[in-house]
Amino acid sequence: MRFLLYNIRYGAGIGPSFHLPIPYAGYLKRSSENLTQIISFIESIQPDIVGLIEVDSGSYRAGNECQAEIIARHLGHFCVVESKYGTGSFAKRMPILKKQSNGILTNQEIIKHKFHYFRDGVKKLIIEVHLTTLTVFLVHLSLTYRKRQYQLERLFRLVKDIDGPMIVAGDFNVLWGDRELDLFLAASGLCSANNKGQPSHPSNAPRRQLDFILHSKDISITNFTIPDVKFSDHAPLVCDFTINTP
Repeated sequence: MRFLLYNIRYGAGIGPSFHLPIPYAGYLKRSSENLTQIISFIESIQPDIVGLIEVDSGSYRAGNECQAEIIARHLGHFCVVESKYGTGSFAKRMPILKKQSNGILTNQEIIKHKFHYFRDGVKKLIIEVHLTTLTVFLVHLSLTYRKRQYQLERLFRLVKDIDGPMIVAGDFNVLWGDRELDLFLAASGLCSANNKGQPSHPSNAPRRQLDFILHSKDISITNFTIPDVKFSDHAPLVCDFTINTP
């Protein structure tokens, strides 16, 4: 099976035009042109499961359509998508911000899914999806070190009760380095598919490892790559794996 993790930055793109006429103006512009390129790339990868971080679920910049659903239609995938802010969050009441979401797409049967929420941080969403042979968690952690640690503690409490093959993926924002995850990995027994520590951010000259695909030990990684594409400030992670059945 193939897992693709991609922080697509709401389809806003990168480069000089992103900061014109004012810094970060790209977040307010229409995203359809760049999204078309992202879709073409994802289709070329032919993933079985896609974890999408920073996907627009229907603001004006996406033409009032959910980007995750648009991509899912092109792939012929099922789709689970939700705003990454908590129910009582101020951001959940703001135009554009309330449509900033994460999502999981897959060609596998979705048995059930749940949305959990961190108590700490602004980005609170944890997506849990159960497939026939696999459980997938998708997260986007805080930019603040202390809050990330609280979030990792909460995430551990969720994953420790999962029986069977599991992937935990997302933008972990470990700005102090991947050693931030050492205790979480040791406690959970999960391993990183990126065993060489290849960086994925920023995509035009990667130097930081912020995005992770973590997996349980009953999953074997057969290939891991970070394609050199620049449709977002993050490069995508592509992981091929097999499930070790008893």
